[in-house]
Amino acid sequence: MKRTDRTLSIGEVLPDVLEDAGVLRQFERLGVLEAWPEIVGEAVANVTRAKGIEDTTLVVEVRSSAWLMELNMMKGEILERVNAHAPDTPMDRIVFVQAETG
Repeated sequence: MKRTDRTLSIGEVLPDVLEDAGVLRQFERLGVLEAWPEIVGEAVANVTRAKGIEDTTLVVEVRSSAWLMELNMMKGEILERVNAHAPDTPMDRIVFVQAETG
C-alpha cells in the first residue's frame, strides 16, 4: 500500500486550532483593526486609530476632543458599518477614547 503524505498550510490548520482554544471568533474580530480605514473612510481614519478589541467592544483612539464628540454622535452609524464589514463576528459597542499626547 502506497502512503501519501500531504503537507498542510498554516491557513488550513489555524482556524481549527483557534476554534479548539475557544478564540476563533475573537481572532476574526481583530480583522476590523486592519480594515478600520476602509470601514470609516479617509477623513475619520486620519484622526482615529482602532486600538483594540475587548470581547465585543471596539476601542478607538481619537486625536482631538472635537472629533471625540463628533464620533460619539455617529457611534450607531459607525457600529453598523463595522458589523456590515464583519457580519459573522459582530461588535456590541464602540468606545471612543481621547488619544494620549506626549
